[in-house]
Amino acid sequence: MSDCLFCKMVAGEIQPDIVLENEHVLAFRDVNPQAPTHILVIPRKHIASIDELDEADAPLLGQMFLAAGEVARQCGISASGYRTVLNCGNDGGQTVFHLHLHLLGGRAMHWPPG
Repeated sequence: MSDCLFCKMVAGEIQPDIVLENEHVLAFRDVNPQAPTHILVIPRKHIASIDELDEADAPLLGQMFLAAGEVARQCGISASGYRTVLNCGNDGGQTVFHLHLHLLGGRAMHWPPG
């Protein structure tokens, strides 16, 4: 999608602060971090939100979570714990309509998140 911010990152038109990339996903530091460690994990394939997933995308979701675990280990937050979040739609807090997983850590998380 030519107007999608994250697709532009996947295409190399915009250079995020990448922490991990492979054939399935791109993981980079959030420009507006909500925790000491705040990484976004996105699929290289454009999927606007959870609502657009289909059965064929199940392996891709697995790749996103595998990448999140790897990044958590690289960042040194896996032992103390971290949170993963997938926002969906306006009321769910989604601001970029390209599926993305937030990896948050480096501090204690509270519940409910708000």
